[in-house]
Amino acid sequence: MTIKVLLVDDEPLAREGIRLRLEQEADIKIISESGGGSEAIRSILSDKPDVVFLDINMPKVNGFDVIRAVGVENMPLVVFLTAYDQYAIEAFEVNAVDYILKPLSRERLEQSLARIREQLNSNNIGKHVAQLQSLLGGMSDTERTSSPGKPSERIQIRSHGRVVFVTPDDIRWIEADGDYINIHTTTASHLMRESLRNMEQRLQDSGFQRIHRSTLIRLSLVRELLTNDAGDYTAVLDDNTQLKVSRSYREQLISSLTEQN
Repeated sequence: MTIKVLLVDDEPLAREGIRLRLEQEADIKIISESGGGSEAIRSILSDKPDVVFLDINMPKVNGFDVIRAVGVENMPLVVFLTAYDQYAIEAFEVNAVDYILKPLSRERLEQSLARIREQLNSNNIGKHVAQLQSLLGGMSDTERTSSPGKPSERIQIRSHGRVVFVTPDDIRWIEADGDYINIHTTTASHLMRESLRNMEQRLQDSGFQRIHRSTLIRLSLVRELLTNDAGDYTAVLDDNTQLKVSRSYREQLISSLTEQN
C-alpha cells in the first residue's frame, strides 16, 4: 500500500527536513507540499492525500483553520507539527490525535508512521473524525485561533524535572543554541527545545526583534549601539549586556529604535 502524504509548513527548511526523512520510507509518496494554510486547504480538497503533516503555527490561516475550512469529515489523517505549549500537547494526547514537536526527531517520526500505517490498515477513519471533533470542541476559541503573531500569556519551559513559567515581559533576550533556544530573563536563563524563528513569531507583538540570525532581543532594553572601525554594530542593553548586530538586521534595528524615540 502506498501512502499519499501532503506536507504543510510555512518554513521551507522544516518541510525539507520532513521530506528527506519520509523519502526513505518505501511506502510513502509525497504528492504535494504547501507553505501556508490557504494553499493547504486547496491541496487537501483536490489531491486527496491519505495523511497530512500539518503545521499549527502558521500566519493568517493556521492548522486549526485548515481543519475547520476543509471540514472534519473531509480531513485525511492528521499529524500535527507543533511548537505549542504543554496545554495543547495534553489535549492531543487525551484525544489520541498524533503530533510531533518541532524540531522533530527520527524516532518520533517513526512512531508516528507506525500509527499512520495501523490506522490506515484498520480503515478506522470514523474514530479519527471523532478525535478531531473532540480536539476542536475541547479547546477554547483562543487556543484554536492562536497564531505566532499573537503572544501567549505564559511560556512553559520544561527542564530537569520541573516546569518554569515565564511571560514575554520577563524575557530580556534569546539566543539560538542548536535545536534549542536559551531564554534570558530578569532572574535566570532557561534552555527550551524550540526554534528561534517560532519564538520570534510568537513574540513579534511584544516588542522583540531579531538582531542576528541567532539572537532576539527586547527593543526597549537597548541603551545604545556601539560601532567599530569596520562598521560593525553591538547592541548594549540596560544591564551592559553586549550583543552583536549582524549587518543584515542593522538598518531594521536602527529604524525600530528610532521609531521608539
